[in-house]
Amino acid sequence: MPLPYVLLSAAVSLDGYLDDTGPERLLLSSPADFDRVDAVRASVDAILVGAGTIRADNPRLLVNSAERRAARTAAGRPEYPLKVTVTASGDLDPAARFWHTGGEKLVYTTDRGAERAARLLGRTADVVPLGPALDWRALLAHLHDERGVGRLMVEGGGTVHTQLLHHGLADELHLVLAPLFVGDPAAPRLFGPGGYQAGRLRLLDTRRIEDVVLMRYAPTAPGTGPLPVAADRHWLRTACELAALCPPSRTAFSVGAVVVAADGTELARGHSREGTDPVVHAEEAALAKTDPADPRLAGATVYSSLEPCARRASRPAPCAELILRAGVRRVVTAWREPDTFVAGADGTGVLRAGGAEVVVLPELEDLAKAPNAHLL
Repeated sequence: MPLPYVLLSAAVSLDGYLDDTGPERLLLSSPADFDRVDAVRASVDAILVGAGTIRADNPRLLVNSAERRAARTAAGRPEYPLKVTVTASGDLDPAARFWHTGGEKLVYTTDRGAERAARLLGRTADVVPLGPALDWRALLAHLHDERGVGRLMVEGGGTVHTQLLHHGLADELHLVLAPLFVGDPAAPRLFGPGGYQAGRLRLLDTRRIEDVVLMRYAPTAPGTGPLPVAADRHWLRTACELAALCPPSRTAFSVGAVVVAADGTELARGHSREGTDPVVHAEEAALAKTDPADPRLAGATVYSSLEPCARRASRPAPCAELILRAGVRRVVTAWREPDTFVAGADGTGVLRAGGAEVVVLPELEDLAKAPNAHLL
């Protein structure tokens, strides 16, 4: 189930509070950073905020630069990104500026909230019920499949940010740190309590913007079951990029693999025909670099651009068996092995029979196939 790339954007004070709300609102970002946010808005397909943010801040959520809007239309895109909000109750103010500026508007709500939202808004926005409760995966899938959203910018509030991180659905966090202390215990915080993914986030970039600092982070911890998280897509994309490093072959696939611990620590990586071994497979190469006694392997995930092999002639044990022997019980792959070299290959079946979870992300299949185009 392909989902949009989700980017969370927020500004916080030194003591960890979001922008203050109310008529005399404390603005944490600088003018130059507001322009950066405008550029990010212009780059995405949709912008999402919670209904609480609409009630508290009454935002317009526009692309303010006329040049950026012109560039969007010249590229065949709408002048403004789709504006999206989420509400369980359907309690929305039809007079809010959100509804009367910019382009199309979309409301996601519950079955109970849909009737109320539709009554309040009329034709101002499309209202989409998601069932008895809000389902973030269903929401993102609908945005991707029905509205063509590839990149989604989420501007708050704290509850929305918290829920997306809890579910492992945020691909990237843009955090601006302002040189201010709010000191108000009633002010909203960026994130609430709850169960977050394990491990440290990966720092992608830092940038000084006047007197604030922008920090870009991405999650690293793999998922723990059949549902993929944002970090799974990152690591599988890395495996697919490793496949491009393989020496070309007419008799074997080019495959990349990465072994990642539960806390997001990369344990090893490898690719087919790595080094001086002309027949080594990617998973085999990666696992050979790990310590068999490493207790982290039991909770690790193996990312392989191609389904691990179930049978092979060049080695006594296929890669699916090597993964099980290593104690790994979760595998994420982009592409099921075709019959090009082995008829009826079913590494997934071997892995599942051995108690491993196998997750397939078909949205990355084309990337996995790219270095193998000459074989297909």
